[in-house]
Amino acid sequence: MTTQTLDATKAEAFAERMLGILNHAAIALMTSIGHRTELFDTMAELPPSTSQHIAAAAGLNERYVREWLGAMVTGRFVDYDAIAQTYNLPPEHAAFLTRSAASNNMASFTQFIPVLGAVEEHIVDCFYKGGGVPYSEFKRFHAVMAEESGQTTVTALFDHILPLIPQLTEALQHGIDVLDVGCGSGGTLNKLAGAFPNSRFTGYDFSGEAIATAKVEAQRHKLNNIQFEVKDAALLDERDRYDLITTFDAIHDQAKPDIVLQNICHALRSDGVYLMQDIHAATNVDGNLEHPIAPWLYTISCMHCMTVSLAYGGMGLGTMWGKEKALEMLAEAGFKQVEIKQLAHDFQNDYYIIRKH
Repeated sequence: MTTQTLDATKAEAFAERMLGILNHAAIALMTSIGHRTELFDTMAELPPSTSQHIAAAAGLNERYVREWLGAMVTGRFVDYDAIAQTYNLPPEHAAFLTRSAASNNMASFTQFIPVLGAVEEHIVDCFYKGGGVPYSEFKRFHAVMAEESGQTTVTALFDHILPLIPQLTEALQHGIDVLDVGCGSGGTLNKLAGAFPNSRFTGYDFSGEAIATAKVEAQRHKLNNIQFEVKDAALLDERDRYDLITTFDAIHDQAKPDIVLQNICHALRSDGVYLMQDIHAATNVDGNLEHPIAPWLYTISCMHCMTVSLAYGGMGLGTMWGKEKALEMLAEAGFKQVEIKQLAHDFQNDYYIIRKH
């Protein structure tokens, strides 16, 4: 039997790191609340103000706002003037915390922390019993995902994503058939349908709640060239139907991603293009040691993407299935040509340009 000698310096450094993690976790929760209550947006428009003034401007309870401000001040998000007893959100911080920051708004992503925390008991049970946690247990998940997609995919769609495929914009203007698999609340597809009235758009998603939201939005914008349907992509049975098929962050949490990819290959016309946006990562953990948000993505995987797949008896690929596994599965599905591209502003995703021939 061997014993390891304790390195006191290393132990102390780790203890300090754990204290930092506790503080950062707490701030993440408060940041989510600040986003949902629009406190950051309110403060960004105010001069240095008292808690009473901030609460009144936001239409919120002052006592709760004051305690929230305590976390924000000690967390160094908000500046505090002890003499005037006023609080100020620096513009350098507002640039990453407000809705006007658009794709730079990192506060919106902290909403995933409480969403995932709400299923912790179920996840712990899965550690002992196996299985998974179904979509129905995740409250607000589709709403948060729709907001994230609006900030990332939708805002980059026309200037960055579509230009990855030569002549795609021109083809959409002329008129083609497009399918989005795992379309969620339809933000991306509705935006495309509005921009390209000559093309025809179809969106499939497993969630009835998400599809209902997508339909309402399409009706609100009076879009006549789009249809949404609740459908399990593993049951998709169409042949040579679409010129463009897209999946945005949707393959890795499918119960049967291998079948879904085969079905997409069958549904794509011979000269069509499949655009797959998915997480930029390596399949093996040692390839992700320098990934800037690897712990975050493995956590999202364990507490959502992997577990929802396993809940339906699926493969449980998880968020971090990685480029190597993705390429292997695309080849097995029947695709012959794959090009992987990245966008300068998007370190989280890879964009696979995929063809049948």
